[in-house]
Amino acid sequence: MKKKIGIFTASAIVIANMIGTGVFTSVGFQLSKVQSTWTILLLWLAGGLLSLFGAFAYAELGTHFKESGGDYIYLSRVFHSVLGYLSAWAGLTVGFSAPVALAAMAFTKYLAPFGLQNNVWLAVGIIILIGLMHSFSIKHSSRFQNSTTVIKVLFIVVLIVIGFTFHGSHINAVNFSSGWQHEILEPGFAVSMIYVSFAYIGWNAAAYVADEIENPRKNIPRSLIGSTLFVSVIYILFQFVLLKNATVTELQGKEEVTFISFQNLLGSAGGKWVSIFIAIQLVATVSSYLWVGPRVTWAMARENKLWQPLAKKNKQGIPVAAVWAHVIISIALALTGSFEKVFLYAGFVLTLMASLTIATSLFIKDPRPETFKSPFKPFFQIIFLLFNASVLIYTLIDRPRESLYGIGILLIGLVIYFFDKPVVTEEENII
Repeated sequence: MKKKIGIFTASAIVIANMIGTGVFTSVGFQLSKVQSTWTILLLWLAGGLLSLFGAFAYAELGTHFKESGGDYIYLSRVFHSVLGYLSAWAGLTVGFSAPVALAAMAFTKYLAPFGLQNNVWLAVGIIILIGLMHSFSIKHSSRFQNSTTVIKVLFIVVLIVIGFTFHGSHINAVNFSSGWQHEILEPGFAVSMIYVSFAYIGWNAAAYVADEIENPRKNIPRSLIGSTLFVSVIYILFQFVLLKNATVTELQGKEEVTFISFQNLLGSAGGKWVSIFIAIQLVATVSSYLWVGPRVTWAMARENKLWQPLAKKNKQGIPVAAVWAHVIISIALALTGSFEKVFLYAGFVLTLMASLTIATSLFIKDPRPETFKSPFKPFFQIIFLLFNASVLIYTLIDRPRESLYGIGILLIGLVIYFFDKPVVTEEENII
């Protein structure tokens, strides 16, 4: 029997998926739309609550099906195989591979103090090395994921403590005026919420590796819900720290807001060290996506003939073929430099598929005794779906070209689905 992971590693996967580049960069773009600190904090609180509602639904789905594969499994089993297929197709081509490429490229960008910024071959090397770490056994993957996630969490917690303990300039972006009452009703609030939504992506990560988790009835809900609550608190505190240590003029429209705030607080040398550690913590993000993404691809591959080569596992139960498929696609996106645009194109369709997955929890028939029961069902799920519907509508109106390109990715997957054939055998391929 292959080794399984406990609550600590399952939580590490979720936390590493969630804490990427968004928390360190988003507030500058939000300040271009809204100014009140209350509005900024409400945005991040709302993002945390919506993620928590989604975590409730995924905890229910993960404990009911207990299969690795996440969206592919839930959509295929509850609705129709075509929806699961399209979800896995989007994940393989963009959903999991683009974040790996993006994080790897960001890794090099934050190494500017060493003159390594935008070194594409360093990004490729990082992707390959982390792919190797996930190609042997659950034990290897767990140790690597746990250690890199601990570094990630310690880093951001230390920054929060420093930000609250020390004082920089008395002039800063903190503004507790009543302007938030008007700002939350303006289009800028909805635009800013999109940045928050991207920063919270990953709250469902543990559900994708359900059959690799010990005691899934307890550990899937605990890892999903506990990690989401933890990250939400971290996010809210960190945004306040950024506002506290820089002015609106310094932060507005800027991507490097963390570097700016902590350079003000710690000086030029301190700002450089913060930049370096932002790069280091991204290793855990790349690792988590290269753990989770291949499990979705493997779930699709074992049930569809066209993708059968990606269903192969090694003797330790690792879907190595799927891991390296994601590595290759991530490298291709990094080398072309087009991954950010592709990820934006796919944003619409990924939000759509996530909404459909949450909806599956409302249609589970005959839930098993060990299935986690989502509190206040279906109230939280409906709120989540209504919010995502508003984001989809807004994105379609505001970014019709990108939305249509995203739909185009799904249409390509739909054509492939009709030429593919299901696999009847239940036996796994071993290499």
